[in-house]
Amino acid sequence: MRYLLIAIAAAILFIPFLGAVHLFDWDEINFAEAAREMLVSHNYSQVQIDFRPFWEKPPLFIWLQAISMHIFGVNEFAARFPNAILGVATLVTLYGIGKKLADARLGLWWALAYAGSWLPHFYFKSGIIDPTFNFFIFLAIYCAFRINYVPKQSRMAILSGFFLGLAVLTKGPVAILVSILTLLVYWTCKKFRIGMRLVHVGLITLAAFVTTSLWFGYEIIAHGWWFVNEFISYQVRLLTTPDAGHGGSFFYHWIVLLVGCFPASIFLLSYLRGRKKQSIYTGSAALEIKDFIVWMWVLFWVVLILFSIVETKIVHYSSLCYLPLSFLAAWQIYRIAEGKLQLRGWITAIILITGLIIGLAITLLPVVGVYKSELIPHIGDRFARANLEAQVPWSLWESAYGAVYMLLIVIGAVLLFSRKKQAGILTVFFSTILAIQITIVHFTPKIERFSQGAAIDFFKSFVGKDDYVQVLSYHSYAHLFYTKKLPPANKKYYDKEWLLNGPVDKPTYFICRINNADKWRYHPNLQVIGEKNGFVFFKRK
Repeated sequence: MRYLLIAIAAAILFIPFLGAVHLFDWDEINFAEAAREMLVSHNYSQVQIDFRPFWEKPPLFIWLQAISMHIFGVNEFAARFPNAILGVATLVTLYGIGKKLADARLGLWWALAYAGSWLPHFYFKSGIIDPTFNFFIFLAIYCAFRINYVPKQSRMAILSGFFLGLAVLTKGPVAILVSILTLLVYWTCKKFRIGMRLVHVGLITLAAFVTTSLWFGYEIIAHGWWFVNEFISYQVRLLTTPDAGHGGSFFYHWIVLLVGCFPASIFLLSYLRGRKKQSIYTGSAALEIKDFIVWMWVLFWVVLILFSIVETKIVHYSSLCYLPLSFLAAWQIYRIAEGKLQLRGWITAIILITGLIIGLAITLLPVVGVYKSELIPHIGDRFARANLEAQVPWSLWESAYGAVYMLLIVIGAVLLFSRKKQAGILTVFFSTILAIQITIVHFTPKIERFSQGAAIDFFKSFVGKDDYVQVLSYHSYAHLFYTKKLPPANKKYYDKEWLLNGPVDKPTYFICRINNADKWRYHPNLQVIGEKNGFVFFKRK
């Protein structure tokens, strides 16, 4: 019964309002466009963008989106629906694993720690690949852990390989890299003595190979090696160079996890100086939980350090950390609630300060919207200044959302300081869930209008028209998805020089950002036809 209740609660959290805001450039629109082009071209074996091979990602998540679009139509809801369903599956799975490791209370705390933290919750309302990838690779690692604790070890090894294969088909060879590093570090931590034997490793490898061959093998047989070679070359380049300008410091993901996974991340800090009492469990149960904790710490540090070293720094690259982080936090919360661990006052203070900072940011957001005219002259970036000129309705009363969140955080902290630990923890997490929902439903659509609203409106005006639409001096997928572009009959379309200077055979339009517009304003073949909120629109003469 609890499984059903958790599934219903998760569905209520993740499914409503999925289509309330346009997809965000790049990643959300990138994957949704690939799924849309599958439906248009009926080519389901190769991922395409602009109806040309796109070897950056394998097809599994794109297939899920294509199925969703076949059911719900080509829209934002359909693009995000697969992750919402994965969100339901994830919370049910976390509850089930927690219950198996200890009892239902640990499972409930784990599900709450995940759903009640900002980025883990937010990503299930998105159309990016990572929640699906994280789910599969976590299951692969969990099944590998379970090999030592079930009588049918071979079956568990095969399941581990199957899920690993699905993770590879979702995001690529990085799943294999993470898995191998996790196993090697765990093996080292256990002083080179683990219950997993070579036969189990062989079964995992075989199952993963068979699963991935369903696509890689077919692709090689049907089209040769070139697509797979390009795919692998891109994955290597992504790990070794700051792709797409997304560089950053070594500690980028550390900060992302600390702030983005609030409040679960703060409970993780309780491992630093936790005052331990007696163990909750003894015997084999204690050994299993202790072993799982080691696996989770290893997975957390492997992912965090790996993507701190990797040159490309994007927020969701460290999102696989959310699962071990939320478990380790839930384990501490579980022990605190059971009176087996003392919650230090400095942890409560950090919860209070961090929650107030996040609440203050939500409170000030409407203030910025109302008084943006006074702020615009002080902003150095030309594009950002123009973005803020978008006509988005704001009211100072909307600051009450952030103020209420801060009040609830204060109440939660007071309860924690008063040693009403369970009530305080529940207040902090449930108030965060409420704040996340309000942010997604109320604030995100307004922010989107500032960042890309004018461009999306421009693209949507070309739906059903036989025109060329292209971007200048910046990278985007929005012009493909929101014009509902069809395969071009004239292959010269892919030559931007021909679009700008050649004898085009259709009306041709361009868009660029205002900070790159000056060189195009004086182009002899371009005519400015409009300008709005940081975007400049051109037509070929």
